[in-house]
Amino acid sequence: MDFELRPKGKKCFSFVVVADTHINQDEHTSSSPYATNALANARARQVFLEIAAMPEQPQFVIHLGDIVNPVPSLPTFDQAVRHFKDIIKPVKVPVHVLPGNHDVGDKRIEWMPAEQVCDSFLAKYRASFGDDFFSFEQAGLRFILINSLLINSGLEDEKRQQQWLELQLEAAGAQAQRVFMFMHYPPYIYSTQEKGNYDNLDEPGRGWLLGLMARPQVEAVFAGHVHNFWYDRVGASEFYMLPSTAFLRHDFSEFFRCAPQAGDEFGRGDLQKFGYAIVDVYESGHVCYSVRSNGRSAEPGQPCSSQPMPYRAHPKVSGLASIGVELRHPWAESVQITSTGGVQEFGRKWARNDYPLQALWEMGARLAKVPDIDLIEDESRERMQKLAAVGHHFVVTCVGMPKKKALLDVNLADAGVSAFEVNLTAQRFEEAAGNLAAIRREHGVKIYYAKLLTADPSQYDGTHFSHVVRAGFELDELDGYIQVITQAVKDGVIDGITVRVEPTQCLQAACRRMQAFHDRTGAQILASLKLSGPGIATERADDAANVASVALAMVLAASTHGIQFVYDTFMDVDRGYFPRHAFIDRRYNPRPMARAFTTLMAILGGGQAVRVAQGSDKNWALRFSVGNDQYGLTVTQAGATTHLHLLDASTEETTSVIDLATGMFASSQGLLQAETTLASGS
Repeated sequence: MDFELRPKGKKCFSFVVVADTHINQDEHTSSSPYATNALANARARQVFLEIAAMPEQPQFVIHLGDIVNPVPSLPTFDQAVRHFKDIIKPVKVPVHVLPGNHDVGDKRIEWMPAEQVCDSFLAKYRASFGDDFFSFEQAGLRFILINSLLINSGLEDEKRQQQWLELQLEAAGAQAQRVFMFMHYPPYIYSTQEKGNYDNLDEPGRGWLLGLMARPQVEAVFAGHVHNFWYDRVGASEFYMLPSTAFLRHDFSEFFRCAPQAGDEFGRGDLQKFGYAIVDVYESGHVCYSVRSNGRSAEPGQPCSSQPMPYRAHPKVSGLASIGVELRHPWAESVQITSTGGVQEFGRKWARNDYPLQALWEMGARLAKVPDIDLIEDESRERMQKLAAVGHHFVVTCVGMPKKKALLDVNLADAGVSAFEVNLTAQRFEEAAGNLAAIRREHGVKIYYAKLLTADPSQYDGTHFSHVVRAGFELDELDGYIQVITQAVKDGVIDGITVRVEPTQCLQAACRRMQAFHDRTGAQILASLKLSGPGIATERADDAANVASVALAMVLAASTHGIQFVYDTFMDVDRGYFPRHAFIDRRYNPRPMARAFTTLMAILGGGQAVRVAQGSDKNWALRFSVGNDQYGLTVTQAGATTHLHLLDASTEETTSVIDLATGMFASSQGLLQAETTLASGS
């Protein structure tokens, strides 16, 4: 790839980005007809209390606008401003704000349903909050906040900001200074060439701003307004669009192939999509962590109602790249968002669903298995290329041989392709050996062989017959293929094989068998960890068992060699065949399994040696160490809860406990008496 965006050097400092708090003039009162909006103050208060309580304090906070909900022409504007200033008082670091359309009026467009930006609104904002565009420096970096409502406004201050911003970037370039930019309106949400709509900037201002964003000194750009998560790149600059702390722009619920949950106000109150961002700045590069506020709230005078998950992960800093997920569902899907009225009455607008990406990033998952259509089609391949620079790598699975288009028309390294998985019958594999060896040699990519099972008597139980494709070697047949696979590896035909592991099989025992096969044959193993139930029509929705499974798998992935683990699948299957729970539901919200993955990735993925304790211990499902730190895994007798115990290195006593299903610390009192090992016979 041309460049990568993973940070280098030590972490220098962090800052927090908050967007669209929509503070109301009174508690539990809003000019909006939605009940969700009436809770905006309590939810913003909670977020700022969380920031004030962070063990490692940020250097500053930046608010991306729509600070308050009442527009400047309303008599309640000043009251809302006072509430905001009171809400942020617990934060002892600087809170920098910039204006949104609720703070200074909407952008200039003839069909806009609200009052538009004007000099009097700007004057009122400045009297309340100070400058509407400005910059400051921190540790030699330049942070530039602009008023995106001025762009295309025709106001006198538009030209003043334009000249000022160009001078700012010229000065930063002359000083070789890294730049972070912040604004309310994003220039676009889907494509730089998209039509103007409520959510973007129009031409000619859009093209001018994009030209500045693409300058080499600009490292990252942050925008609000859209109340949803999106990521893109403009040149080498990373472009983040943030969710709101107050409510979801629920017209984008068109992404989801299911109805909003009851009580969510038709998607507006989808709490798991509320949040903010924490940005860690390194000597080179940065990491932007998504923090889900989940609608947590705090009443006036009350402390934090709860805290976010204490552990964070991200592919940019994850050192554990040998465990990931299979992306069976579209993960970078473009959708036409229907205009249902309100702020978007005309036509449709295109948007890409980046909620799968948000969940992957929160988990810190770098490894993904994708179908070859993702590599062949332009849009998904472009996303693969962008994510490869962040640290993702892909195993591309195909039926038969890799297609010529995928080999001849694509730079595989730029797309982050580390391997092809070829699904072949034993006879077809033998016939294709020469071609597979040539692909490895000419394209520098690994090949995993997944054997297709063509006849399976177990599919007939005497009454029912199921048509089911089974791909990958079974554990019980590995010994019979030692000679064939050893020779294929020696001849340069393949690098390894895919082995399927069912949820009913003991994962530790399976790992030992795969490790032995690897050691004997030299074949690397791609372990396909199934989440499906015993039958094609039987749902498997055991979230607790999934948490226990992923806890074991991650420790094994970090402590073994020659094996990569891929869970099948990433998102729930709630229709069709083998319905099952996975890491995220059909609204793209995390399930307990995802939270367990995040916590363990943060602990295991830091680059320190992970060692599993040998021998049995009745107290623990698994004992392991990360560097000098000691840990133990336990599961309740009923299998309902998986806990990670942090142990004192000298006494081996529990010092703290994490409930992996929630990612939160739990009470350790009496836990060992109620818990047992994860799986007998392991």
